[in-house]
Amino acid sequence: MTREIKVLDLFAGAGGLTAGLHAASARFRTVGAVEMDRAAAASYEATYGENIVYPGDIKSWLAEEKIPRADLIVGGPPCQGFSSLGKQAVEDERNSLWEEYAQTIRLARPKYFVVENVAEFKKSPQFRQFKDATSKGGMLADYDFEAEVLNAADFGAAQSRRRTVIVGYRRALGFPGFPAPTHSVDPNVDGLKPFVTVEDVLGRLPRVPDRDEVFNSRRVELHGRRYAGAFAVRDMHWSRKYTDLSLKRFAVIPAGGNRRNLERYPELMAPCWVKHKTGSGDVMGRLHWDRPSVTIRTEFFKPEKGRYIHPEEDRAITHYEAALLQGFGPEHRFVGSRTDIARQIGNAVPIPLGAAIGRLLADAF
Repeated sequence: MTREIKVLDLFAGAGGLTAGLHAASARFRTVGAVEMDRAAAASYEATYGENIVYPGDIKSWLAEEKIPRADLIVGGPPCQGFSSLGKQAVEDERNSLWEEYAQTIRLARPKYFVVENVAEFKKSPQFRQFKDATSKGGMLADYDFEAEVLNAADFGAAQSRRRTVIVGYRRALGFPGFPAPTHSVDPNVDGLKPFVTVEDVLGRLPRVPDRDEVFNSRRVELHGRRYAGAFAVRDMHWSRKYTDLSLKRFAVIPAGGNRRNLERYPELMAPCWVKHKTGSGDVMGRLHWDRPSVTIRTEFFKPEKGRYIHPEEDRAITHYEAALLQGFGPEHRFVGSRTDIARQIGNAVPIPLGAAIGRLLADAF
């Protein structure tokens, strides 16, 4: 019998990285997870079972709990402190959470570990501090790691999402490498499949959201709190009420267009767009049928936040559609408000990228 691989999932969110590992191999078994967002922790538990996730911050978990031994540690510390979308605040306390991750490695003694974060993390002071911890005399002197910026679309995700992926290893085992791309924008590259497109994933779905009644019909109590849910991915094809102004804007944005198409209609332009003709125009944009989507972020349900309008319908993509673009399968469950669930979807590791990492590590084990 093939030996199971015990996994600790830190900053686990709703369990996207774990979903990728499970898609890669049945050998992966989560022995513990930590997630501070209570709704995300409830989603994790609703999907993977009770008494797995610690619903609190990692500092408290390290202080209060017995840390289990694990073969593999995975996780993505919060990225807002170094994200290109934020202020990149050097003193943001979330930037220091890699230290708790490193402390967990020291205590759990895994053979391998994986850290996933925004592409900018590789250039941050915290990345260099993490690397220094693996030097002689450092907290993780028995370990080393390599880092690469990977695009989820190269591994079969219907989404272009560039992330720093760290693969760490005990020095005695050696570096297992990075997963090799399986897909390419160029369909003529030998051995690689063409990119998965928005149409591949969303093309045959109901155009009209048809699950509004489900949201108010389900409630679950976890860890002493009551939440909406649990919802399967298909349950989340929810509509949203738009103003007349928004509907008029959608109507004049053509396939592949964005807010630039509104410049011919001054009455539809927001004041900030009138004053600022430079900068990113990729808001109020329609997704392209024939490409992977843009990065699915936590406010994908707001068209003014990016290219999140349906390729043909006059609405933003739904939670159902966003979850599918992230690669979530029918077995996954989500708990919380619509905003909670959108945050869980947007913060997740695309499942195909997680599966590629899982296959690499399953072979290494």
